[in-house]
Amino acid sequence: MDLNNAVQTHADWKVKFRKAIQNKEQLDALTILKDNCCELGKWLYGEAKNNFSSLPSYSSCLEAHKSFHLVAGKVAGLINDKKYTQAEAALENNSEYSNASNEVVKKILNLKRDAAL
Repeated sequence: MDLNNAVQTHADWKVKFRKAIQNKEQLDALTILKDNCCELGKWLYGEAKNNFSSLPSYSSCLEAHKSFHLVAGKVAGLINDKKYTQAEAALENNSEYSNASNEVVKKILNLKRDAAL
């Protein structure tokens, strides 16, 4: 698993959300809510669980990733409900989304360091 790529992929969600707002697109909010559907989530619940579950940074990463997807799912829901102003506000700095995004990046990098990946 390329954890640098996982960091970038999760950071890219903000761009996807802004594009969806701009183009008034619908998103698959139910899938976005789930933390086991993306590449990182599949890895965390599979290979990483088998190899790194004893590391405290594994549990922290798993929880931060779960939280990120819950918040991202809320943003997707706002977009789908055509609440574009609220969705934009949800993406601002120091928002729940921004904090969850920053936290998951930090926890992914901690796991990368501790697992020597």
